[in-house]
Amino acid sequence: MAPSPPTSIELVAQMTKFDPPTETPQGQSWWPANLRTPRSKKLGQAALLIVAFVGAGAYLLTSGLFRGPTRAQGTGSREHIPVAIKDGEHIKVPIGSPLREKLTIAGVAEKEIHRKLVLPAVVEANPARTVKVLPPLAGRIIDLKVQLGGRVTEGQILAVIDSGDLAQAYSDDAKARTVVKLTKQALDRLVGLEKTRAIAVKDREQAQSDYAQAEAELKRAEARLKAIGVSAEQQEQKLLSVRAPISGSVIDLQVGLGAYLNDPTAAIMTVADLRTIWVTANVPERDTGLVVKDQPVDVAFTAFPDRILKGQVLFVSDLLDPDTRRTKVRIAFQNPDLQLKPNMFATATFFAPTQRVPIIPTSALLLRDETDQVFVEVEPWVFEPRRVETAFQQGDEAVVTSGLKPGERIVVKGGVLLND
Repeated sequence: MAPSPPTSIELVAQMTKFDPPTETPQGQSWWPANLRTPRSKKLGQAALLIVAFVGAGAYLLTSGLFRGPTRAQGTGSREHIPVAIKDGEHIKVPIGSPLREKLTIAGVAEKEIHRKLVLPAVVEANPARTVKVLPPLAGRIIDLKVQLGGRVTEGQILAVIDSGDLAQAYSDDAKARTVVKLTKQALDRLVGLEKTRAIAVKDREQAQSDYAQAEAELKRAEARLKAIGVSAEQQEQKLLSVRAPISGSVIDLQVGLGAYLNDPTAAIMTVADLRTIWVTANVPERDTGLVVKDQPVDVAFTAFPDRILKGQVLFVSDLLDPDTRRTKVRIAFQNPDLQLKPNMFATATFFAPTQRVPIIPTSALLLRDETDQVFVEVEPWVFEPRRVETAFQQGDEAVVTSGLKPGERIVVKGGVLLND
């Protein structure tokens, strides 16, 4: 009976000993012909076999073939705990939920807020002391006596216009005077004749009507000259002097020497009395309620950083600009030395009255459907979403105007997890 072949372990042992293999009774060797090699080659082949056996064992272990019996699932495992339970509008976080460790709950605090509203502003001329100079007649400017930014006094000549319309106005006045004189003489003559019954009554009445019409035409011609700015007693001429209506500064100049004026509604220049100026600020819509008339204001000017003027709100506009969503607020200041000039930049600081208001962290606010909401704890670890309105934010705190009361407990951190 032929002997059984050696096992893999015996084969490895023999290879590591490097002993020649045993011969079978028939004289045949169980050592593979390809392994009957020199000793160094046998060593490498043995190492390869060892690596192969180690890899096979690792595969068997990882594949679970030698894994022991496992415990049945379900009967011995812990019962599953939900993260949160939704009941209508309420959300309950049960005991053992990992969500409890991620939520921070705090009460709504009440705090006194003394808010300062700082806004950019600009210096403007007082509209009540600003006059646009219009040409009373068409004509050509033959002399311009002022320049932009110059100061003028009331009645000072600003420009001289050569106008044919002025000559026509003088002519109309002269004609009206002549007609009045003739109709007056005719009326007096007819009144005398009427007493002798030499004329009919209707002739005297007609003369009286003509005289009344002539007087009315004379008054119209004189009023026309007065509107132009000249007197009927002046010598008839074509040159018209345009005079300053008030004392002040020329803040706008629209014409030059030699310009022809044909639009009596277009201003040739603007004169403003800058002894009183306005500082105008544009208040955002959300802050409009913080500014009221007679409210104290501090104004600092870019040109004079060390100079702070203290004033009061003179005017809060009743209109909101539809494009900028802002409201104009004006503060008036006396400017006797004329150092403050129109279009200067300034910074206005409005001091709002102290208010005691509910305060919550901004981290508690969640945006939903374009509105702010928070989660309020109605019972221990039971929450409901509630919409709130805020007036403004100051740092990491928000002032609540409606939706919450001081003392109510809300989720101040991690509320987004409930929102999901």
